[in-house]
Amino acid sequence: MSFAVIQMVSQSDVLANLAQARRLLERAAAGGAKLAVLPENFAAMGRRDVADIGRAEALGEGPILPWLKQTARDLTLWIVAGTLPLPPEDQPHAKSNACSLLVDDRGEIVARYDKLHLFDVDVADARGRYRESDDYAFGGNVVVADTPVGRLGLTVCYDLRFPELYSELRAAGAELITAPSAFTAVTGAAHWDVLIRARAIETQCYLLAAAQGGVHPGPRETHGHAAIVDPWGRVLTQQDTGEAVLLAERDSSEQASIRARMPVVNHRRFFSQGAQRPASER
Repeated sequence: MSFAVIQMVSQSDVLANLAQARRLLERAAAGGAKLAVLPENFAAMGRRDVADIGRAEALGEGPILPWLKQTARDLTLWIVAGTLPLPPEDQPHAKSNACSLLVDDRGEIVARYDKLHLFDVDVADARGRYRESDDYAFGGNVVVADTPVGRLGLTVCYDLRFPELYSELRAAGAELITAPSAFTAVTGAAHWDVLIRARAIETQCYLLAAAQGGVHPGPRETHGHAAIVDPWGRVLTQQDTGEAVLLAERDSSEQASIRARMPVVNHRRFFSQGAQRPASER
């Protein structure tokens, strides 16, 4: 029941990033992992041609999807492909989603999650302004799938700030949740550890937080600190910056015990009427 999260420092060269990812996935498989999670934007960081990358992949003309399927087959490894730009199925010329794919050990895509919450914020760093919605369309579905290590819920990066998504994943049976990320150095230093631990604690799930950790084109600096958090909120393993392969095992008996001793799902209460929102938010 071993799994891995991977930390990278992806650049703009897709083929070079795929070579780096392959090397790290080989280390994960050699360490006994049955499933490995790549970070957000694992195949490219700092590119402005997101639409072109996504269209090429959708039309079968890009390198990322063939590489992903072949690598999963070669290593007999389930892979969560962090994110890559990919238009909706059967709409190759539509705006891309920030898409997280789950690929099984035969190279088949078994689940697709399109990032729900896009990072449209201002940050006090060298870049200053982030507008993911300029390049990506919003996703609309909650996604959970069965894997060799347990029932897996899929999320991405900025999703970590929206606990209602994680509650829905737990309600759908998630036992582990992925959060491939590229947190900025500024927001990561302030909030990353708190958020990944909180999402693990409230869902009583393993949180598999792959990350980007270093300096990228853009300019952009990411926080790193890829981690695996257990259902009690303990950080089992973490890497500050630079590339890394982090391994852990799921203890299903302990997870069941935590859930039985503190049955938070059974204790959830629902309000009959929400708080009145300010007029500016209506």
